[in-house]
Amino acid sequence: MQRICVLGATGSIGQSTLDVVARHPDKFKVIAITAHSNLDLLVELAVKCQPEYVVISNPDLYQQTKTRLSRAKIDVELLSGPEGLVEVAKLAEVDSVMAAIVGAAGLLPTLSAVQAGKKVMLANKEALVMCGELFINEVQKSGAKLLPIDSEHNAIFQSLPDSFVYGDLASSGISKILLTGSGGPFLNTPLSTFDAITPDQACAHPNWDMGRKISVDSATMMNKGLEFIEAKWLFGLNSDDINIVLHPQSIIHSMVQYSDGSVIAQMGNPDMRTPIAHCLAYPNRIESGVKALDFADIVNFSFTVPDFVRYPNLEIAIQACEAGQYATTALNAANEIAVEAFLSGIIRFSDIAKINRNVVEHTQPEVLTELQQILSVDEQARALATQYLQRDCA
Repeated sequence: MQRICVLGATGSIGQSTLDVVARHPDKFKVIAITAHSNLDLLVELAVKCQPEYVVISNPDLYQQTKTRLSRAKIDVELLSGPEGLVEVAKLAEVDSVMAAIVGAAGLLPTLSAVQAGKKVMLANKEALVMCGELFINEVQKSGAKLLPIDSEHNAIFQSLPDSFVYGDLASSGISKILLTGSGGPFLNTPLSTFDAITPDQACAHPNWDMGRKISVDSATMMNKGLEFIEAKWLFGLNSDDINIVLHPQSIIHSMVQYSDGSVIAQMGNPDMRTPIAHCLAYPNRIESGVKALDFADIVNFSFTVPDFVRYPNLEIAIQACEAGQYATTALNAANEIAVEAFLSGIIRFSDIAKINRNVVEHTQPEVLTELQQILSVDEQARALATQYLQRDCA
C-alpha cells in the first residue's frame, strides 16, 4: 500500500492523480491533500478520499475550511499556510508526494519532500527552473526517487535505456533529446492579431485540459521553454542536447534519438493520467482510465520547428537556460507576474514576452548556491516585473 500526499489536489494534475488512485484502492491510500483557495472542491475531495491531513495554503481561509470540513463530518488534521504544505510533504507516514502546485509556491514543499527522501512525482517544473542544481544535489544526497510527471519528460524517461547514466548521453548511444510541443492555440494565427488575443482565447488549448496559468504558458510556448530548462536538470543535459519539435496532434509526447539512427518515441492520447499512472506504479504498469491510442483515428501526423518570431518567450527561455540559474529564476518570476497581469486584463498578450525579456536583461548575473539567494532573486525579479508593467504596460 503506497501512502500518498497530493500537493495541489484541486488542480488538473491533482484531480487526475486522485482519479487514478481511486481506481486502485488496494494499491494506494491518500494521506494528505492540499489546496490554496478552492474550498468547495477541497471539501468535495476530502469527502471522497478521506485523508488524514488537509492543508489550505491560504491562511485567511483556515477557519472557513475548518467549519466546512466539520459540517461535512470529515475528521482530519487541518493545517494552513506554506508551513502546512512543508509539513505534510515530509510526513513520516507518507511514501510518495505528487508535487502539483503551480508556480514558485510549490518549490519549498517539493524540496522538503526531496530532503525527506520521498518518492517525488514532479509536476511542478518551477522547482527545477528556479533552483535546478540545488534541487538535483538534494535528490542525490537524500536518496529521493524523482519521477517526471510532465508528459514530455515522462516520455523521455520512458524512452531512455535502463542503463542511462545521468548527464552522459554518449555512453547510452544517444545523440539528441527531441522535446515535442503542440504549438498551442495560436500555431496558425496571424501575428498581426496577437495584441487582441483575449485570456479566454489563450486558455482554449486544442489538446490539453489545463489550468489557466499553464494554458497561457502553452499559448506563448513559455511552457515549452520551462520544460527545456527542466529537461536540462532532470537528465543532466546541455542546451545543444535538446531539440524542440512542434507536433500539433500531441500524440508523440517526446522522443530520444540514438546515434545509430533509431528514434524511440512514447505515444498516447493527450491525457495526463497516463504519465501519472506510470509514475505512481513505476516500475510496474497499472490501468489509468485513458483510452488506448487507435491508429485508425489518426488522420494527420505533422512536425515542424518553432518560429521565435511567433514564440519569443521560447527563445527567451532557451537563452536564460544558457545564461544560468539566476536568469531562469528571474524569468520564472517575471512570467508569473506577467501572466497574472494578462489574465487580469492589465496587459496585452504580446506584452508578456516584453516583460520577461526586460526582467532577465536587468537581473544582475550571479552564481546561486543557496536557497536564500534564489528566493532573493525571485523576489527582485517580481518587483522588476511589477515596475515594468506599471510603467510601460498600463
